[in-house]
Amino acid sequence: QLTPDILATGRGYRPPQERSELDRWVLSELNRTAAAVVERMDKYDNFNACERLIGFVDALSNWYVRRSRDRFWSNVHDGEKSDAYWTLYECLLTTAKLIAPMVPFLAEELWQNLAVAAFRNYTGGGQPLESVHLCDYPASNAGQIDEALSARMSLVREIVSMGLSARMGAKLKVRQPLSGVEVILADRTHQAWLQDHADLICGELNVKKVDFAERADRYITYTVLPDLKRLGPRLGKRLPTVKKLLGEADGGKLLAELESKGKVTFALPDGPVALDSEDIQVRLQAKEGWAAAQGKACVVVLSTELTSDLIREGTAREVARAVNDRRKDMNCQFTDRVDIAVVTDSEALRSAIGQFLDYIKSETLALSIGFEPIVGAEPAEVKIGDEAVQLFMNIRG
Repeated sequence: QLTPDILATGRGYRPPQERSELDRWVLSELNRTAAAVVERMDKYDNFNACERLIGFVDALSNWYVRRSRDRFWSNVHDGEKSDAYWTLYECLLTTAKLIAPMVPFLAEELWQNLAVAAFRNYTGGGQPLESVHLCDYPASNAGQIDEALSARMSLVREIVSMGLSARMGAKLKVRQPLSGVEVILADRTHQAWLQDHADLICGELNVKKVDFAERADRYITYTVLPDLKRLGPRLGKRLPTVKKLLGEADGGKLLAELESKGKVTFALPDGPVALDSEDIQVRLQAKEGWAAAQGKACVVVLSTELTSDLIREGTAREVARAVNDRRKDMNCQFTDRVDIAVVTDSEALRSAIGQFLDYIKSETLALSIGFEPIVGAEPAEVKIGDEAVQLFMNIRG
């Protein structure tokens, strides 16, 4: 943790350029956000300034913090752990200043907890200002902005978001491993970087491999559906021409243009026609054995074929989830080691636990996993897949 003496003396602090790629990315986003917020507020565009802040907070909490959990929880107090704390602290402190005009009381609460309270009993000097509202408004540090890294990470996040959307559409739980994902990029500028970060995509989507394909028509089809009742009165005699153009159009490009621009435009001899998402619907349909979703920059296609090994691995992940839920119910400390027993008549469940025993142990800090009740431990009735089981747990400390 960043104690007052560490904050005041900067012990363990490393310049952003020496930190990990993830740290540099979120600091780049922080400074891009500060620049955008100042620009928009100078134009009295407070709504879009707030939208930009909301986007940054979402990226900070749902990507940076989540992707950094292993560093925060690490028992090794090395540079990586220190970098994670310093980076998060800088982001939160600057965010408190950025949001101060919009949500003054929340900003003050954050400032008091992050700055004032941290130094309350510190006698070494260098005390922070008593209120966030006495601080200068943050200015962007252009030296910490990396536009290429921001674009690349945005693309990764879109791939992951579309992959999760495809999973949801196919009703496949995130804990169920899949054999692979195919990514079709609209612009292949960053493909080499994405290939170098394939493990990140695999981990987020819980797939075994990532491939980059050039064409999506092997996996998906598009159906373009114009709203004739809406378009007829508006277009009149031009409607047959527009219907013909829609029938000949590339559905993927239409969908991408609708999502990026909010409309598609056709040039007719008597003038252009602009159609929005209420005028036409472009439906993406994955072919058998696949689940797909399309974003602004990519199409993501998941293989939905489940082998027996994948099913057993998914079951093991459900076991780990059930055990960790039980750990929370029993108020276990993060470092507490436990003994586990899963009492069930299901041979399939026993087989899955046996095959992925080491994985379950590592995910739950279990010292042992058995199938007989643990004497003195209170059983909990839990559901793993379709199986109702009794879960016993003994805390070793």
